[in-house]
Amino acid sequence: MTSDSTVELTEVSKLDSDENSPIAHSDLAKSVAVLKTLIQTVKQQVLGRENVIELAIIALIADGHILLEDYPGSGKTTLAKALGEAIINGCNNEESIVPFRRIQFTPDLLPSDITGVPVFDSNSSAFYFRHGPLFAHVLLADEINRTSPKVQSAMLEAMGEKQVTVDNVTYPLDDLFFVIATQNPLDLVGTYPLPSPQLDRFLFKITMEHIDRESELNVLDTYKERRDLSGQLKTVTRDEVLQARKQIDSEVNISPAIKTALVDISRNLRNDDRVLQGNSTRSMVLLLPALQVSAALRYRNYVSAEDMEILINEAHHGEDMEVPKTKNGKMDDMMKGMKKMSAKQVEKLHASYLGMAGHKNGEDDDEEDDDMNEAIQKRLETVDVAEHVDALVEGEGDLSEEFKKKAATVFEAAVKSKIRDEVIRLEGQY
Repeated sequence: MTSDSTVELTEVSKLDSDENSPIAHSDLAKSVAVLKTLIQTVKQQVLGRENVIELAIIALIADGHILLEDYPGSGKTTLAKALGEAIINGCNNEESIVPFRRIQFTPDLLPSDITGVPVFDSNSSAFYFRHGPLFAHVLLADEINRTSPKVQSAMLEAMGEKQVTVDNVTYPLDDLFFVIATQNPLDLVGTYPLPSPQLDRFLFKITMEHIDRESELNVLDTYKERRDLSGQLKTVTRDEVLQARKQIDSEVNISPAIKTALVDISRNLRNDDRVLQGNSTRSMVLLLPALQVSAALRYRNYVSAEDMEILINEAHHGEDMEVPKTKNGKMDDMMKGMKKMSAKQVEKLHASYLGMAGHKNGEDDDEEDDDMNEAIQKRLETVDVAEHVDALVEGEGDLSEEFKKKAATVFEAAVKSKIRDEVIRLEGQY
């Protein structure tokens, strides 16, 4: 289930005056004050994204990472930079660690471009390690799905283990290392979809939409003032953030009922026929500290059902769980890409997909198991191919009937091939 940034989240600012809360006069209140300072600082730079900002702060304190699926110019760089600049090193004298760095991922990027590389110093006749952009408090991994799997695997180690390995030497990253990764839902041709193990490393996947009209007007009216505010906003130290993380982890209680609910929800999802692959046990473990942070932000020292309702959808990643859909799904992305193709390109794909479909989808039915064919047909019934084809050719009156027929064949063959691969994976028949 992908999330939507319009999901209602309780605004922390509304809770500022709650003097009767369980933590109002405790040490935990100091940790909450640090979180609120971060939220208010980022909100002054990023307008109309209150929900996304709160989720980003929750993920930061919960020691997780977030994946934003958004359109260009939606404020992701501003958000990441504002969050990075709101955290100063304090007593940390490590010069290689900077508040914020941004990596623009491209197909020709190499792992050493992001991790760092040994450099020979002619004066000392020795190698020294030049740190890469991964050595930061907040890292914006822009369009992470446009780089090769080799680079993605380097990111996987950094996100999961907070370390990088170069020439068999391991270098630790900062304890505060936090990744805000993005992927663009447009122009997917030539991209490298993130594998399930890497998606599972993200605490939240957030599907962003354009901000509302009033917020856009506010952005235009105040962009000069916000630009001049850089360096003048309130900040917190790295140590304060780490202390808040430790304090919330130790003082916010999670009852057994909450853990039982998490397990039951996950198991029900896995057993649902409409779900291809349910969430992992690791995703539930990662969600627990996020629930604690959500509770603390609402001036509670215990996790409640409200926190579950707010965050559980955010922690389930649609790529792992959805079947092919007729609207707003992966097949629509394929359709949009096909719509931009020339007739010659469609002709080439037509022959390619027919060969793939013939190999995988049972032109030689004698080699296919009856149960497999039945499972494929059942899944295919959930996809309205005709609806996709109608949308494909909508508004394209100059297309020939032959072009339309071949485009329909390409789409249907791709759908069948995808479904069969999913059925094989689910039934362990590799």
